Amino acid sequence: MSNQILVIEDELDIARLIRHCLEREGYGISIVSDGTRGLTEAIKRKPELIILDLLLPGMDGLEICRKIRIQPETAQIPLIMLTAKGEVSDKVVGLELGADDYLTKPFSPRELVARVRSLMRRNRLPQSAPTLRHGKITLDPIRHEVRIGPKEVILTAKEFSLLELLLKNQGRVLTREVLLNTVWGYDYFGTTRTIDVHVRRLREKIPPLSDALITVKSLGYKIKDEP
Repeated sequence: MSNQILVIEDELDIARLIRHCLEREGYGISIVSDGTRGLTEAIKRKPELIILDLLLPGMDGLEICRKIRIQPETAQIPLIMLTAKGEVSDKVVGLELGADDYLTKPFSPRELVARVRSLMRRNRLPQSAPTLRHGKITLDPIRHEVRIGPKEVILTAKEFSLLELLLKNQGRVLTREVLLNTVWGYDYFGTTRTIDVHVRRLREKIPPLSDALITVKSLGYKIKDEP
């Protein structure tokens, strides 16, 4: 089914709210209430997007997120993490494990739909686009592949989009607000800390970026021009 979303959530009222809101927007929804079965369904179905609760029976959301991101066939599926905790540390851990976005319960239907639309829209592959390069790094928007020389690097949907934007603007400083609005969308409700977490993950996964991806104090980030 097109626009298929897998929801892994054990609170019945929350699951019903998500189904109601997103089915009205034309999305197909599958709901699983157990963490272990949710991981199995994610690998089996390979949905277009996953909405994942943090606290689940069987296996918690952080562990599911980690396992989804280490499986090549599911590593790039956009993932929104749900949490009843409003603490920044919980959100940062989720982002560091590969979540593309997060929602803190209770959330509004409008906010949920906006986040889903943003992730689904930005995960569509372009029909044509040039390959981007910096040193040994190549990014192919059509194949949705990033490589260091011959070695492929597995990135999440947001990591890929963030790197693509930075590579398109080599030598230019992009503020955190510009990065947030362009990659996450103007309807994103999060903070610029999200950018910092994703930049750190890019540097970890792509060692050449340790020198090439520069933090510009009080402004944002840039990939320096090649010598």
